[in-house]
Amino acid sequence: MRSPVTGAKRQGNRTEVPAPRLAQGISITVISGFGVITMLNVRNAVSGGVQLGLCVGAVLVLYALQFMVTSSGARRWSPRRRALALCLQASLTFVPMVWVGIAWGSMAGPLGGSILLLLPPRLAWPCYGAVTLTILAWSSQSSGVHALEVGYFTISTALTGLVIFGLTRLTDLVREVHAARAEMARMAVTQERLRFARDLHDLLGYSLSTITLKSELIHRLIPANPERARDEVAGVLGVSRQALADVRLVASGYREMSLETEAAAVAEVMAAADVQVETDIACGRLHPLVDTVLATALREGVTNILRHSKVQSCGIAAAVEGETVRLTLVNDGVVLQEKSAPGLGSGSGLGNLRTRLTEIGGRLAAGTTEAGHFRLVAEAPLRPDTTDTTGAAGTGEPSVSVA
Repeated sequence: MRSPVTGAKRQGNRTEVPAPRLAQGISITVISGFGVITMLNVRNAVSGGVQLGLCVGAVLVLYALQFMVTSSGARRWSPRRRALALCLQASLTFVPMVWVGIAWGSMAGPLGGSILLLLPPRLAWPCYGAVTLTILAWSSQSSGVHALEVGYFTISTALTGLVIFGLTRLTDLVREVHAARAEMARMAVTQERLRFARDLHDLLGYSLSTITLKSELIHRLIPANPERARDEVAGVLGVSRQALADVRLVASGYREMSLETEAAAVAEVMAAADVQVETDIACGRLHPLVDTVLATALREGVTNILRHSKVQSCGIAAAVEGETVRLTLVNDGVVLQEKSAPGLGSGSGLGNLRTRLTEIGGRLAAGTTEAGHFRLVAEAPLRPDTTDTTGAAGTGEPSVSVA
């Protein structure tokens, strides 16, 4: 469980600190430790009085600047601001060495880290090396400094700069990874919302159209044929129950449909609307994903027919051609709005179908034929490719959307 205030995760009786905050805390602790070591070195080298006070003030200013350089906002500084910060830190690093001596050389390590953080790599590493060599030369020429101490000051400067640079970059990376993971979680939620909305549209559009059609038929049959009206009421109840079951499957994230079963249900609905239907489903057993997508395409196509045309006859065919299964839906009764409708991507219905098909390596085409019929063709591979998201939009025929 995550705390709403601090963002920390609670596991059992202990609270886990978020990774970015933990990494930043480690960096602050390490840099503060370097500051304390510097204070001790200065205290041993300077007897006291005004000189000690000035040195302590300079150390505080330098490490305040160092904390600013290692903050995440420093990577967004302008080149001018970066140059000013480095010039100030270099001045406070090398000028006091004239009076304090090599003991002040421990300040060169943080300067090296700042150079690596603020300058581009092609300049940063040579400048970092120049700072290390400066400490080496200065300590070598200082009186009373032994060879071991020269090595100590040189290695200490190099390592301090690398430690500050490495910890700061790791903190930045941890922060970026944390932000990327949060963004991926938001994207997953958005994708799930889109899936849910798409499935609801594809399922309920057909079911509600069928219920409306049957209800209108019942209204006409009640005075003339009450017995058939009663049978149609039972059909409406069946469609309503199926719609409820479909919504539950959508909510659970698992839904499989059968093209053959859907074709039989469509034929029954169209027959109830006095539409002549010819079905020819000769594709055999399909991959569950392909079967579901093509059944959805058939359902959406029939929904468009019932909503947007004055259909009298309809043909449904599905066949396997090589490594592709093709579903074709043709109907008459095309109205003017359907002929002049825009492209496939403009409507939510056929647009959803196009998305579904392209995701598995298929394609969708829809348009009016020369004979004035509306023709929808959905093609899908027998072995779906779920990694393909750039599938073709159609088969070269005129494409329109009637959803």
